Amino acid sequence: MTSLQKTQTICKILSSKKARGIVYIAVENKTSLCDYFVICGGSSKTQVKSLAENLEEKMKKDFDMSPRRFEGVREGRWAVLDYSDVIVHIFGDEERDFYNLERLWEDGENLVRYTD
Repeated sequence: MTSLQKTQTICKILSSKKARGIVYIAVENKTSLCDYFVICGGSSKTQVKSLAENLEEKMKKDFDMSPRRFEGVREGRWAVLDYSDVIVHIFGDEERDFYNLERLWEDGENLVRYTD
C-alpha cells in the first residue's frame, strides 16, 4: 500500500464514523517525519477517543497495521496516531482551532479536503 493509498484509507475510515473536516496534507517535501498528515475533528472528547480507537482497530483488523506510537487517546482532546508514513491528528473543536495545523503545513497546493 502506498502512502497515498494508506492516507485515503484512513480518511475513509474516519469519515465512516462521522469525523469532521477531514483533510490530508502532503508533507514529504517539507519534513522527514512522514509523507502525509491527516487532520480531522470530533465534536466531543468521547468522539475524538472513539475515532482514534476505531481507526486503530480497523487498520489492525483489515490491513494488519498498528500505529508505531499514539498519544492523547485517553484524554480525548487531541489524539495522534503515527502510522510511519502517515501521521493522523484527531482534534476536539477548540484544540483544532488553537493549533491550526492546516495553516502551518499547507502551502496552497498540498492540502486536500477529503470527501467520500
